[in-house]
Amino acid sequence: MHTSGLLSVLIPVYNEEEFVGVLLERVLRAPLPEGLESELIVVDDGSSDGSVQAIEAIAAQHPGRIRLILHQRNQGKGAAIRTAIEQARGDFGIIQDADLEYDPQEYLRLLQPLVEERCDVVYGSRFVVAGERRVLYFWHALANQLLTTLCNMFADLNLTDMETCYKAFRMSLVKSIPIRSNRFGIEPELTIKLAQRQASIIELPINYYGRTYAEGKKIGLKDAFQALAVILRYGLTRDIYTDDGAAILDALAQTPRFNRWMAETIRPHLGNRILELGAGIGNLTMHLSRRRQLYVASDIDEEHLSRLGTRFRYRPNLQIRRCDLESAAHFECIPDPIDTVVCLNVLEHVKDDALGLRNIAGILQPGGRAIILVPEGMSVYGTLDKVLGHWRRYSEQELKTKCETAGLRVETILRFNRITRPAWFVNGRIFRRTRFSRFQLAVFDRLVWLWKRFDRFIPWKPVSIIAIALKPDRTAHPL
Repeated sequence: MHTSGLLSVLIPVYNEEEFVGVLLERVLRAPLPEGLESELIVVDDGSSDGSVQAIEAIAAQHPGRIRLILHQRNQGKGAAIRTAIEQARGDFGIIQDADLEYDPQEYLRLLQPLVEERCDVVYGSRFVVAGERRVLYFWHALANQLLTTLCNMFADLNLTDMETCYKAFRMSLVKSIPIRSNRFGIEPELTIKLAQRQASIIELPINYYGRTYAEGKKIGLKDAFQALAVILRYGLTRDIYTDDGAAILDALAQTPRFNRWMAETIRPHLGNRILELGAGIGNLTMHLSRRRQLYVASDIDEEHLSRLGTRFRYRPNLQIRRCDLESAAHFECIPDPIDTVVCLNVLEHVKDDALGLRNIAGILQPGGRAIILVPEGMSVYGTLDKVLGHWRRYSEQELKTKCETAGLRVETILRFNRITRPAWFVNGRIFRRTRFSRFQLAVFDRLVWLWKRFDRFIPWKPVSIIAIALKPDRTAHPL
């Protein structure tokens, strides 16, 4: 649970001189969870009225609380929010329209689930009524509900109000998502991408004081059709990471049969008290942690740790830890004893792999096992390895020697996944690609049942090798 932190209130503004001053004062006075402070990121999207002057007047009265960013021309709400997200420094964010339709007094209730780490995102719904809602346009409400339903179909969610302004979230999550829409299409785009990222979403009722078109409401029929196009575009594609390396890992995560094959390969070597290094968002954790006395899922990426925390919060045998393979201090915080360390596709990412292996040996109890999967062979090292941050690929002898130098006796080395080695070579060495083809991966994953049966008969080397290494029990004496 966060006991302190910073909230970034993201406020897009376009020709709101009548309301923006009052709105900013309300936001500055808004109640927040204990220990949370706020910054206001105001993006003026090319206003032609006195909005900028009104914002500057309030900012002068509250030094350091309001940051004003100017767009030289009007680009749209989505573009303004994208700019605000880029400039935000907070742990959490909430989107706030510059009119008075949404009440900042709701912040405390909307933010509490985030602060308590019960979810990744909170939507404030205008249609789950628990307070006041101004009664307005039937056709506008119907369009909202139709768009929400269509978005739910593509995102596989059951939201009641996708178009709501009030979306609160962990800032690190949203910063890692590319936002392409410049206008009101940001609402379905962000919703679909959050669903594709498997974000944990909570919906809460809010009060809503909608205004009429005569009072300045801007969204219209054209925006509804644009939202429909956005839903179709992003519902049928997967564009959810700003980082190429993360996008590759996400593509690999969309191969559930392959992940299950990997889990089945190492499961016979697992004990009951397991430390998994580099757990990511938990695709293998889900398969390996069941029926274990203790399972510690670790990573160094804060976004991954947050995702693991929400995904597995109801698993009493599972703990989440930050653990850097090159940091002995991090291993000291792991609960003893550990009888198995699972280290899959991690060792190649650290510069000092010898130190990493010593740390693995150090955390294991005598007689415990390390399961270490690494990519095989520098002959296929290419652009995909570089994007993924691989320092090296290993030969079997190199992996065995380094394990034994660290104090681990290699019992066996498993050769895993020969079938995709030609594709890895062609994509990374010949075409120099920086992302996997999702079509190739989908075809490969659907045929995993076949590859499992024939993989050991394929004559060339594998993509990966798995060392099953034992920490000798120095106290044991032969009979």
